[in-house]
Order: sequence, then structure tokens, then C-alpha cells
Amino acid sequence: MNILFISRAFPPITGGIENQNAALAEWLPKFAKTKFIINRHGKTALPWFLPFALLKACFLMFRSDVLILGDGVLAIIGAIIKILFPRKKVVTVLHGLDITYPLPFYQHLWIRGFLKLLDGYFCVSNHTRTQAIRHGVNSHKCFVIPNGVETERFTSKRDRNRLETILGRSLEGKIVLLTLGRLAKRKGVAWFIRQVLPRLNGNILYVVAGSGPEELAIREASREANLDARVILLGRVSQDDVLTLLNSSDIFVQPNIHVSGDMEGFGIAVIEAGSAGLPVVASDLEGLRDAIKQGENGFLVKPEQADGFIRTINELAENNTERQNFGDKAARFVENTFHWNMVVKRYIKTLTKILER
Repeated sequence: MNILFISRAFPPITGGIENQNAALAEWLPKFAKTKFIINRHGKTALPWFLPFALLKACFLMFRSDVLILGDGVLAIIGAIIKILFPRKKVVTVLHGLDITYPLPFYQHLWIRGFLKLLDGYFCVSNHTRTQAIRHGVNSHKCFVIPNGVETERFTSKRDRNRLETILGRSLEGKIVLLTLGRLAKRKGVAWFIRQVLPRLNGNILYVVAGSGPEELAIREASREANLDARVILLGRVSQDDVLTLLNSSDIFVQPNIHVSGDMEGFGIAVIEAGSAGLPVVASDLEGLRDAIKQGENGFLVKPEQADGFIRTINELAENNTERQNFGDKAARFVENTFHWNMVVKRYIKTLTKILER
């Protein structure tokens, strides 16, 4: 099998799609001959990247069996390739916002036009698949394949001293809650600070690592709640610091809220946290339901229900042995369920079926 993979969202730009596309680019060549067309310069480069990628793909498709698009925004390229090479197979990964983006022009032209011409859709969660079908995508061409995690990255020993250096304060007697990722409104961080943190045990600190459009609102929420002493906003952090945060914190929280027109396609951060041995407490919402199995690698709580978060977090914080034992179980579950080796095998198996049609 010869694969051509196109990604418009790729590191060093940070984000869920970027991380997922980078992992696919690393793992696909382990199972099939793969060529790449990759944009490493973010959204500002799209006006020149899209025509460049299309032109290059036209040459590379002569020796490719299937084209994989890193997300639904690239459907315009996929549609043109499908018209020019009708016998070749074209599939795309669907994450969430690339389906639900509310701009009418995008919905009519991309979703109901370009996307429908493709041969298959790899949805990162059942919720993404449901949204895709709701927006007119053929259900028989939709396959749910979750995001994965390279569990070997999270095997470092707990280093509380290093964590103290990153946070700039002593953690003696403290429980560290961690939220990590792009700070969009749907992540619910500002809501969590206002509604949950004031009622958690006083020895609990809340560390937020990442950047995004909600950063100012989060700072305002911390100040208004008079919780600056318990909220640590790190902004964007290095990959080394990400590993330390995951390996050395105590509980991971992802308190997503419902935001019209936006959604959590899967939640890579929560399976990375589980791989690092952190219990996860997250909203029972959208793609997080696929990333978390209740009682196995985390706990799902009704969205925007403060009492559920407070009870679950305080119980974990008060019992060190139970928390650590659960973290060990979570790491084993993630290893056996979401390792990229198994996830990419599912990609290859599904691609084989599509090629046989």
C-alpha cells in the first residue's frame, strides 16, 4: 500500500490536530510506504500551502494508492484529486470543528460539496461520527478510530523537585490539579475556577498550562475569585515541561462546557494524562466519552455540575494510596487501548477494506 498524507496543521504549531497529524506521520510509515505534504507554518500559510499541496499531490498520486487528509478543511484538495484521479481512494480524518464550523459558506461548499466526494472518513470519536452524519456525510463511509498516545513518552519517574522549579513554589503538603492544552472557551477553565476551585480542599493548587483565546478570561476569573494564590497560569510550556507536569502532578481535570459551534473531538490530553498515571476528572461531554472509560482511566462528571467535580476531586485528593493505585490502573488501560501501534493498525486495516471496494 502506497499512502500520500497531507497535513495543513503540524508542529511546531501546537494543538490537538497538529499533535494527531504528527503522530500519524510518525507511525504510518511503520506499516506502509508513505509520502508527505506538510504545512509547518500555521494558518497564515494556508493561502499558498493549499495550491502548492494540490499541485504536488497531482504528481504524487500517480504512485499512490490512497490519499489521507489530516482534517476536513483539506476536503477541497481531496475533491479535486478525486475528480482528476477517480480510481484512486481519498479519505480524511475528521476531528470535530472541521465538521461543525458554523460558517454557512463552509457548511454548504465544504461539507455538502467537497467532503461528500471522498471515499472514507476516519472520525476520532463516536460524537464526531454522529456530527458528521448529522451534517450529511454517508454513515457507511464513517469509521471511528480514536486518537492514540505513545505511552513510552510518559514512563519517567515522578520528579516533584523539578515540578516545584517549574511552578516556582514549594509543594509540601499540596495536591496539584493540572489542565493542559489550548485554552479555548469549551475547555471550561474559567468556569472551573469560579464554580469549583473555591469549594475544593484548601491544599489543592490548580495549574493551567497552555495558551489560547480564553487566557485573559481565565486570568480575570482567578482574580475575581480571589484565587491567584491557588491558580498557576504557565502559558505555553516546552515539551520537557509538559512531561514533568504530567508525570509529577496529582490529578488531571478537563471541565469542558458546551459551546455552540465548537466541540471536543476526542481529548488527546486526557489519554496522555492517563498514560502518565494521573487520574482524570472530566466532563461527560462529546469526544471525552470516547477517551475516558468510567472507572478505568478516569471519571466522567455531568458538564457544568460543580458538585460532581468537587466530590470526585476531593475524594481523590484525600486518599493518596487510592489515587496512586487508580493512576497505575489508568496507565495500563491506556497502554492496552490507545497505543499508537494499535491505532495505526486499525487505520491500515480500514484502508485495506476501502481499497478493496
